[in-house]
Amino acid sequence: EVQLVESGGGLVQAGGSLRLSCTISGFTFDDYAIAWFRQAPGKEREGVSCLSRADDSTYIADSVRGRFTTSSDNAKNTVYLQLNSLKPEDTARYYCAANLRPIFNYYSDYVRPDLYDYWGQGMQVTVSS
Repeated sequence: EVQLVESGGGLVQAGGSLRLSCTISGFTFDDYAIAWFRQAPGKEREGVSCLSRADDSTYIADSVRGRFTTSSDNAKNTVYLQLNSLKPEDTARYYCAANLRPIFNYYSDYVRPDLYDYWGQGMQVTVSS
């Protein structure tokens, strides 16, 4: 059974940093894509990043480029989302999701929620002003 377990969320002041972790179990950490999404109350879900080992690509949303980065530690079966220079508008519930046979035809596909089969439970990130 594929499971995604997230950690690292919490409360931080504006300008601060957090590192979110998504530890995956139940499949071989080989060709895959792991994306991070977020959703704030009253807003649509937003794709934040994607790390795709299938084609060695990384996607970062324009809204967070230059502040957020994604990386992985294959030995730990973990993908990270580093959040720097946080702003109050980054406050949201953050989710990681996995696509185990990713085929992305368009750049926007990297963060299409319907292409991801497995999701973590989500965790809250709150940035105070």
